[in-house]
Amino acid sequence: MKIVSYNLRKNRAVTEIGALAEDHEVDVLCLQEAEAVALPAHLGHMSLVHATERNRLGLAMYVRQERFVARSAHTFQLKKSLHDRLLAPAHERLLGARLHDTETSRDFVVASFHAAPLTALNSLRRHQIHAALGELRALGPGLPALMVGDYNYPVFKGRLDTEMRDHGYELSLSDKRTYTRYKMFRGHFDFATSSGIDISSVRTLNRGLSDHLPIIVSAALREDSLVPVPA
Repeated sequence: MKIVSYNLRKNRAVTEIGALAEDHEVDVLCLQEAEAVALPAHLGHMSLVHATERNRLGLAMYVRQERFVARSAHTFQLKKSLHDRLLAPAHERLLGARLHDTETSRDFVVASFHAAPLTALNSLRRHQIHAALGELRALGPGLPALMVGDYNYPVFKGRLDTEMRDHGYELSLSDKRTYTRYKMFRGHFDFATSSGIDISSVRTLNRGLSDHLPIIVSAALREDSLVPVPA
């Protein structure tokens, strides 16, 4: 599977998502900072699974319509930062979906995630990440899971990596930095956490109209985690 994650920078890069999906033959497209209410229901070979409802600039997910069936999809609120409480930019910071893969007859969980901004502490973002993974486990108990998005976590990833491994998840960074707008905060902002999924590569794609660069994750469900599920 090919999964793309892209922060649209307040919807500025929305005109690029169609070509992005087609050029890279994307299976799942996860968006952050999208103007969810204005997104089309279909995007070439992809269909909109779900989008956030309580914030104008939020999360959305498209999937390859001839391969995947969405069994369920939900958005979730996570612990708020001071920035969220004062400015209320986003109520829902996680969009998760349980998908059925008709090619393998397997279910798995995939999610688009947008952590609190850099004004918050890393400890709060770790809390949000753990809470998000907990919601995904409830969405598909025991299923393989992949969460991609804007983690806003440019430094001290060693501790996050250790915590992810302690909880049975793997942290995967892309081959190049995904955010270069400010010298002080250049780094890997957009990456993936996974369980029961083999990730062969995470590539940073070319810059577009956003201040974030999109990433593309090449992934496959692990054989030892596969349990056939009726469609």
